[in-house]
Amino acid sequence: QVQLVESGGGLVQPGGSLRLSCVASGNIFSISVMAWYRQAPGKERELVATITTGSSASYADSVKGRFTISRDNAKNTLYLQMNSLKPEDTAVYFCNSRWGLLIYWGQGTQVTVSS
Repeated sequence: QVQLVESGGGLVQPGGSLRLSCVASGNIFSISVMAWYRQAPGKERELVATITTGSSASYADSVKGRFTISRDNAKNTLYLQMNSLKPEDTAVYFCNSRWGLLIYWGQGTQVTVSS
């Protein structure tokens, strides 16, 4: 069983930055594809960024050039550096782990971008 615990969310002004972290329990982090998703009020959950076991990253068009996903396998930790934040980035951000057919989710962390 894998547990994912996100942190780092909060309230930030437009143009500001936040770094989200996701710490994973268990011993499959390094062999898992990791991702960040987000869900805004009244909207479906959407994929924000993905990072493979070889640290190859991909991004949604809406965050490309502003967000950076990274991982530290020694610390079982996934990161999302978010810069130039916009009000439309407001959402609950979820960490996701995928290894074969095994998929795990964190509980989410709220990010609010507002002046």
